[in-house]
Amino acid sequence: MEKKFDKKFTWVIKDFSSLQPVNILSDIFVVRGCKWRLIAYPKGNKVHNFLSLFLEVADYGSLPSGWRRHVRYRLIVVNQRSETLSRQHEVEVWYNEKSYSWGFPSMLSLDEINAQESGFLVNGELKIVVEIELLEIIGKVDVNGFHLLSSQVESVSRMFEKHPETASEVHLKNPNLRTGYLSLLLSLIDTLCQPPHKLPKDDLEEAHYTLESLTDAGFKLDWLEKKISRVSERKEKEEEGEIRRQEIEKELKDLKQKCSDVEAQLEKEKSEALAAKTPNSFDDIIQ
Repeated sequence: MEKKFDKKFTWVIKDFSSLQPVNILSDIFVVRGCKWRLIAYPKGNKVHNFLSLFLEVADYGSLPSGWRRHVRYRLIVVNQRSETLSRQHEVEVWYNEKSYSWGFPSMLSLDEINAQESGFLVNGELKIVVEIELLEIIGKVDVNGFHLLSSQVESVSRMFEKHPETASEVHLKNPNLRTGYLSLLLSLIDTLCQPPHKLPKDDLEEAHYTLESLTDAGFKLDWLEKKISRVSERKEKEEEGEIRRQEIEKELKDLKQKCSDVEAQLEKEKSEALAAKTPNSFDDIIQ
């Protein structure tokens, strides 16, 4: 079975044949918090008469020292008349501070691209697709101005996707403070994910103070405040339910004991009634 990629990005280059022999850049796109872009050389890069195509880490200049990314990706020049005729190359590489751009200088010859009815150029447009799978991320990743561990990227990306306004007014400039507050927010969310019966009441009370601190720092957390209120209500219901359960269990235990006592009394009465019905024997009479 073919492995699945994390992300698919499509880039349409217009008026390809009239482009100058300089590189052009695609829009930046994001895969699991990592920023990427495609670089194309319409007349070739250090090769003649070829389309050169590369995948580059878009923000390599601003990443913390020591970053590395293990990536498998596939570059495709799409044949717009028949996808089976598309030209593709796949590679698995490590990106780092020194090697932040990888690709194929001889992706596809310009003769093939410009050939009449080739299917690569339609209305002057060349269509390029990249499919990416991030195998491993070493070092912190920048997500909305927060430097995150790779283990935090997915959770934070999902949060910002669901609530894009969350950090729109954060006024902290120090990157370590920004990241620290975001880690505090993630910790708060993890706390609220606990089952109500495992969530200490003290932790729930501290959640309100933590929310206040995050709000003072500029985070917009109306959505989280509502969740905390719901969790508090669930916790209260869980505690009330636990008290009722204990009361019912005690009542049931008392009833069972009473039933047991009544059953014992019944057996005693049956035994005495049976003894009273038993006729006297000859020996009983002459004693």
